[in-house]
Order: sequence, then C-alpha cells, then structure tokens
Amino acid sequence: MKIKFLGAAREVTGSKFLVTTDLNKRILLDCGMFQGKGLETDSMNRNLGFEPEEIDHVVLTHAHIDHSGLIPYMYRRGFRGSVVCTNATRDLCAIMLSDSGFIQEHDTYTFNKRRAKKGLPTVTPIYTQKDAVACMNQFIGVPCDMNFRIDDNIKVRFTSTGHMLGSGVANLQIIENGQIKRIAYTGDIGRPADSILAPPRPFPQADILITESTYGDRLHNRNEEAEEELLNVLIETCVHKRGKLIIPAFSVGRTQEVVYALNSFFNEGKLPRVDIYVDSPLAVNATSVFRVHSECFNDELQHVLHSDEDPFGFSQLFYITKQEDSKRLNDYKGPCVIISASGMMEAGRVKHHLANNISDPKNTVLAVGYCAPETLGARILGGASEVSIHGIVYPVKADIRRIESFSGHADYREMIDFLSCQVKEGVEKTFLVHGELETQKKYAEELRKAGFRNIEIPARGQEYSIL
Repeated sequence: MKIKFLGAAREVTGSKFLVTTDLNKRILLDCGMFQGKGLETDSMNRNLGFEPEEIDHVVLTHAHIDHSGLIPYMYRRGFRGSVVCTNATRDLCAIMLSDSGFIQEHDTYTFNKRRAKKGLPTVTPIYTQKDAVACMNQFIGVPCDMNFRIDDNIKVRFTSTGHMLGSGVANLQIIENGQIKRIAYTGDIGRPADSILAPPRPFPQADILITESTYGDRLHNRNEEAEEELLNVLIETCVHKRGKLIIPAFSVGRTQEVVYALNSFFNEGKLPRVDIYVDSPLAVNATSVFRVHSECFNDELQHVLHSDEDPFGFSQLFYITKQEDSKRLNDYKGPCVIISASGMMEAGRVKHHLANNISDPKNTVLAVGYCAPETLGARILGGASEVSIHGIVYPVKADIRRIESFSGHADYREMIDFLSCQVKEGVEKTFLVHGELETQKKYAEELRKAGFRNIEIPARGQEYSIL
C-alpha cells in the first residue's frame, strides 16, 4: 500500500491524500481546493496529481471547501466513483459546492473581461455550478459510527471530530494479503467545548495515523471568554463609537456559532438594540441544514431547543440573500453588525463591506477564525496601513480585532487529548498534515513528549510505502 500527499502538506489548504492498495484500488482522502496562494492558486488546483477517472472512491471527512472543493473538478474530468461521507456532510456539500461553482464562473467572467481589454485569450472556470450539482449523484451519505462496506476489502467508519456539522475521522480498514491495515485520517479536529456541536469522540485504534496540525503551536482561551469579548467589541463599536462592526466569517460553522452567541445574549437581555445582518446566501442555506441535523448538537444546545425552537434567529437578526439588499447596507447610516463571508476576506460579499468601511475609525473589523498567509485577512490582521480591494487601495483606519477562540480547530493540547484514545505503541507511523511547517515541527515535539513515535511531516508530492 502507498500513501501520496498531494495537498495540505506543510500548508493549511488543499487536503488531498491518495491511498493506493496492492490490488490497485485508489482511494482519495478528501479532495480540497488550495486557497490564498495568489496567482499560484489556479494552477495548483488544476493540477490534481492523478487522473480523476482512475480514482475508485473519495472518502470525505467534512464539507469545507479546502477539503471538498475539487470534487466537481474531478467529476468534470471523468471521475465516476463514489464519494463516501456522513449524511450532514453530503447535505452541506450540496449547497457549498454549488456555491463554489457559482464563484468559479463569476470570478472567471470578471477575470476574462480584464483579459479581453488587454487582448489576452480568455480562460475557463475550474468547474461550473452545473458540474457541482451533477457530482452530487456520486455522494453516499452514511450515519456516524456505522461500519460501511465500500467493497470486499475496504470498510470505512466515521467518528465525530466536532469540527463542523457532520465532520468525522475517516477510519479505514483495508485488507491486503489476508491482513487488515487500519488507517485513521482525522480531517480537522474540533474543540471539546464547542458552543453548538457535540465534542470530538474517541476513534478506533489505527496502525497509520494522518492528523491535522493547524494550531499545533498555540493555545486557545475558553469559548466563554470569546463570547464575552464578542459582546464587548459589539458594545464598544456600535454603542460607544456608533460605528459598524464587520465580522468576516465562514458561511458554514463560524457564522452559526457567532449567531448562536448573539442569540444567547438576546435571550439574556444583554444585546444592545442594533440591527444584525447575515449577508451571505450560503450562510442562510447552511443555517437551514444546521436546523435539520440536530443530532450533531451538544447536550446544552439540545436542552436550549426545548425553550428556543430557533437558536439561529431572533427579532434583531436579518438574513440577506438578494444582492440589491446587500448593496443597501453600503448606505446604512446607523450602527449595525454585518456578518459576511469569506472568513479569510479573500472573496464574497465581505470584500465590498471592507471596501466601504475599513477606512472609517468608527468601525471595527473583527476576525473570528484562521486566515492563511498571503490572504487579505492575514494582511489586515498583520497591521497593514493600506490594502488593495478589487484593485483599489484603501487606508486601514478601522479598529482591527481578532478572537481566535471562536476557531473550529483545536489547539495543540486539545488535539493531543483527542489523540490520547490511541495506544501510542500501536501507531506505526503518524503523518502531520494541514499545517504550516514551523508549526508542525513544534507540534511534532509535543506529540513525541506525549508518547507518539515515527512522526513524519510529508512534503507535497511525497509518497510513502506502508508495509
């Protein structure tokens, strides 16, 4: 058996790992888009590193685009195998991949208009919305904790990681030469005290462990502190400064977490009387998916549902889908909160809100998640005095704040606690993925202190033989 690391190797996006068995079965663990790489991103995404029609199965840990976003591209190029994931992941992919296809078409159209003015040839989108819709026919949703037989020699079982709705460790059992080889790929690991999702659960013993390392060198504050800080920033911006609070947030997961915190403040009578807008069609649809997958919620939210039938809605909250309604926010004169995608500030409607508000000192831009290097979000958080948005340079005069404790990624202690369900001596090799190299080196040292051995940090394109 061989494992080839084709993405999220010494970097945080583009998760994509190819397992090839001795019987020449090809199983792809995730198929995510590279993000935030500037001009490199397009060519990196188009170069998969394999022929799509040769892939038998994709085993998908969760729906985030940096883990699922190239499945429509595979389909466009001839992939007709199965995509196995949890039911909630399948439902989220149905809206997220369609949205991604729309973005590919829109961005390509805009890009081609600029190229045409320069007399340059046009380009085609990586994939279209039609491709994204069509590829959903390949998806097979399975319940968490169920052993699913892919074929005579391969089984998979998903166990919850608490990272996002439906996320799960992909626990593979592969029979080769009469012996079972157990591979566990964690995908992204959530936090044990997430405000919405049930905590990560122990997973079966693995021979080969592939695990994320995004926050392998840092510790988070408690979620309660993050929620209080959110309220304090809101009051400071909207009440004291009479400004706008812009919260760039991923449409799926982070937006719902922020909205749920605000809903709790509303129920407790702590929320000031300011309008709150969720300006993201994807976030609106994703919230609907959240509402039908309450089996993923933690015990506290299950209890809340008895007295509050909609924890993602209250009278001061408005969901915006139409573009014209989004544009009207540009002329909104009073204080308000605008939650909009994307979280890394690289795309989506949030860029328009940043352009209209980042130069006013009354306003605040509040980041509530990870921003990869080279993204607009990273430049803003890094203290840039000016930034280019849609080709126009804007001075940064708004207050720039960050709350990392809203992150859906566990910190290094939480990740090690999660992995402690494994008998360390039984894990033959541990591969660290989905992290920046210097962070991974520090995390590897912490894992060694915890008793793990034979830790590898693969480079992109590197292949290992598993005996």
